[in-house]
Amino acid sequence: MLQYRTIPVTPFSQNCTVVWCDQTLQAAVIDPGGDLDRVQAEVDRLGLTLKQIWLTHAHIDHAGGAAELARRLALPIVGPHEGDRFWIDGLPQQAQRFGFPHAEVFTPSRWLHDGDTVSVGRSHLEVHHCPGHTPGHVVFHSSEAHRAFVGDVLFAGSIGRTDFPQGDHATLVASIRNRLWPMGDDTVFIPGHGPESTFGWERKTNPYVAD
Repeated sequence: MLQYRTIPVTPFSQNCTVVWCDQTLQAAVIDPGGDLDRVQAEVDRLGLTLKQIWLTHAHIDHAGGAAELARRLALPIVGPHEGDRFWIDGLPQQAQRFGFPHAEVFTPSRWLHDGDTVSVGRSHLEVHHCPGHTPGHVVFHSSEAHRAFVGDVLFAGSIGRTDFPQGDHATLVASIRNRLWPMGDDTVFIPGHGPESTFGWERKTNPYVAD
């Protein structure tokens, strides 16, 4: 069964998440935006072997540490969708603009597309392309664990910003309704910032996307 631990990183309190297969103790880290020593310490404390880096999108607080961590541990970077290539190419400028440490440009080992799967140990997650916050944003869904790692698509009581380059509000709302809601009301989602919630609760109460 898939397990996970969320570690807030960067001055933006971004939810970097370590996910692992409890049978093999092989792990992946989702959105290592920074504070890599803290992330590595948690991986070591849990007795895990880090195998991959998965990215939901390429904003600095989510992807800023990806290249360095990949180089440190010889890990592949998986994701996001190629629509975020321009955000990856602009990571050094993003870092300078927002006062982050220097961030390196990289090319993912694998771009992701809607309908793909990613695996860690014996756990498999489905990939859903959910543009709107960024054009290449993806979400990772574990049907066995009833969990979704949604980056900045959806938050408890809110949704992702769409005022960045190539952001689009209508596209984001469509992604939420067409890609996230079918995962089921009982699915717990881990957002890029803030507390967890369920899709069912957000469908009823979230003022931006409630039915």
